[in-house]
Order: sequence, then structure tokens, then C-alpha cells
Amino acid sequence: MSEPVSTFVCVNPASANGRTGARWAQYAQALRAEVGEFTVGFTQAPREAGHLVRRALESGVTRVVSVGGDGTHNEVIQGFFRPDAVGVAVSSEAALHVVPAGTGGDFRRSLGLGAETLEAIRQIRGETIRADVGHLTYTRPSGGSAHAYFINIASFGMSGLVDRIVNESSKALGGKVSFLLGVGRASLRYKNQRVRLRVDDGEPLDRTVNNVAVANARYYGGGMKIAPGADLSDGLFDVVVVGDLGTLEMARGVGRIYAGQHLDMPKVEVMRGRHVTAEPWDPGAEVLIDMDGEQPGMLPATFTVIPGALRLGVGRDR
Repeated sequence: MSEPVSTFVCVNPASANGRTGARWAQYAQALRAEVGEFTVGFTQAPREAGHLVRRALESGVTRVVSVGGDGTHNEVIQGFFRPDAVGVAVSSEAALHVVPAGTGGDFRRSLGLGAETLEAIRQIRGETIRADVGHLTYTRPSGGSAHAYFINIASFGMSGLVDRIVNESSKALGGKVSFLLGVGRASLRYKNQRVRLRVDDGEPLDRTVNNVAVANARYYGGGMKIAPGADLSDGLFDVVVVGDLGTLEMARGVGRIYAGQHLDMPKVEVMRGRHVTAEPWDPGAEVLIDMDGEQPGMLPATFTVIPGALRLGVGRDR
């Protein structure tokens, strides 16, 4: 007889501009109908979700449900791994299920989940896959290095500046509009930056870039299908280099990026690999990083895929 499934629900009540907290009673009722009784933790500060999840997994929880936006899901991922050993899971068989309740919802698109929170809850008992997880080592704004995990996409260039602008602004207009406004503001300030990157054992590449996406999944930026060929369980990153595009070129190409039809554009390159290193051409330059919608630091950085590191719930439309 299989062991009973015990469930921990991690909730960011501030997500979706506070709507998640306001609607929690309705979400909780729907969750009980699907999984029975559960324990719950509400985040009250940045990076708290990872600590809550790690304690729950150490206590024997076998299913974690993350209720919030992409930033919340990223914080939850941190709790699945031991802080003292890179890539070592707290519980190798525990599963993560994502319930989108934020403004962007990029990761849920790759999982085949709709934007509707209650519909995602009704799919919690569905299929799970063995998903890859990205490990990122980066440079802190204050100096020195730090590391974190990502499940969706980490990138650098203009996206890091966009993150900084969007996360300092209201998201009341929703993820896509908020991101487009952030892109507009960032494009007035951002100048394409020269970087050196290397994928696996390939030759170092010197490029002037608008942005580089190291993609485990397909979408970022409020619905941009930046890596249409990315697969969560193939053991590889899709590395999409958006090169030295000017403001008008970027404006004309943004619709193609949302549709995932940009890979044949001039100045766009795609590579695949397990390990990526990147550094600024000018050692003093500030090349900002985006990690699942958050802005943790800057280059130099390394990105490494950890194959099959996480059991992950997917939707019927994946």
C-alpha cells in the first residue's frame, strides 16, 4: 500500500496586487476538495517561501502547492534543495504543483495550465514529470557571489533592467501591460552591452546584445515565447541571444517574439547546452540578470542545468 500524500500549501497573499489574500477562502475550499486537509504557510517577507517549504519537506510533506506569481514559484523552488549542497534535494520524491495567482503567469504557460486559478487547482492531482532545474551562480550588487535555482528562464541584458523597473512599479494593469510599459521605459535607458559567453565546451563568443535568455522553459516577460523549442525535461538549456538590435528593430520584432516566430530574425542566435558562462566585456559594466522575473544581481554568472531534479505537476494542455 502506498504512503498517503501529505500536502503543504505556500501562499503569497500579496500576489496579484493582493487579490490572492482577498480570495484565499475560496481557493482554500477548492484545494480541500482536491487534496483533502493540508497545512498552509503565508509569506510575509521576501525569500520566506523557500524557508517555509524546506521546513515542510523536512517534516515529511510529499506534495507542495505554490499559490502566487512566478516570483513566488521561484522562491518555493529554493526550498526543494539543501542549502549546504548544490543540487541535492531535500526530498527526491516530493512533487511541486503550481497554482498561478499572479500578474505574469509565464511559467504556467509551459506547464499547460490556464490563467484561471481555480482551474489550475482542479488539475493538481494530474500528471507529474521529472523536470530539469537551473542552477545560477551570480555576482551580488554589493560584490561577491551568490547562488540560486530557477525553473523557468534566467536572462541578462535589458531584461534585468526591465525587472528592476517593473518590480518597483504597480502591476495593477496586469503582467503583459506592466512588462510592456517596463520595456518602453527600459529601452529609453538601456544601451546594448558587449558580453562574452560560452556554452558547454564551445569557443567563447563575444557579442553585443540586447538580451540573452538561458531557457529551461518557453515564456517570460508577460507572455513572450522567447524559447519556443525549450523542453523542461530534455536536460538542456535553449540559449537565445538577441543581439545588437536598435530601438526600432526591437519595436518591430516584439510581436514576433510574443508569437515565438523570431528565431530566424537577423541578429538572433540559438544554441543548446548544459552549462553557460557569461561575463561583461568591460569588467566594470553592470549587466543585470533576470531570474524567473526577479532581479538578483549581475554578471559574471554561470548557468548549469540539473537534469530531472524535480517532480513537477503539469496541466492537461501541456
